[in-house]
Amino acid sequence: MHLFAAFTRCLLAVGFIPPSIVKIMHQPFTSLPESSTVGYFFNALLKTGFYYDFIGWCQLTAAILLLIPQASHIGAFLFLPIIANIAVLTISVGFRGTWIITSFMFLAALFLTLWEYDRLKPAFFYSREKRSRRFRYQFIAIPAFFGLGGAVLGFLLWLAGEANASNSLRIGGILVAIGLVFGVFVAIHYWFMPVGKLKNPDQVPSDLDR
Repeated sequence: MHLFAAFTRCLLAVGFIPPSIVKIMHQPFTSLPESSTVGYFFNALLKTGFYYDFIGWCQLTAAILLLIPQASHIGAFLFLPIIANIAVLTISVGFRGTWIITSFMFLAALFLTLWEYDRLKPAFFYSREKRSRRFRYQFIAIPAFFGLGGAVLGFLLWLAGEANASNSLRIGGILVAIGLVFGVFVAIHYWFMPVGKLKNPDQVPSDLDR
């Protein structure tokens, strides 16, 4: 399994480097005409400018990290969402044949991510030691703060001429209501938010120890 993981890392890296270089050099990814769905999409993607280059740099970064044993877990975590997006894309635009390759690449990236289970475990199974600091009237103060922010925003829109006198009150009222509702969600999230150091389950005393 160790050898298979090493093989999969190198294989995925090799599969990502050539297309990443094409994007970084801002060259067309395919020669298909715009009359086809695939050609239309990739020609439009090329015209997005530096976003096209950004995708290439992300692919190259993930590939290089996969090739470095000490950083391969970061490469796997970065590789997975990229190849998942590409796999769905190739299926949705009907990229004949390519969707099979990208689907297998996605499964390989998923395997490498699950291979790092011990690194992922704290994100899912560890909790923090404490809850957020409670303070008095937080379910009133937090929504009021964001409601006030909505009122200030409405006033600024009126000063900038974006809202006339007839509808400035209506827009301001809507912004205040949105601020209040948003503040309620923030207050609830803050109430249940765990904080502090991670609690190590291995150090929790068992029933026998008690």
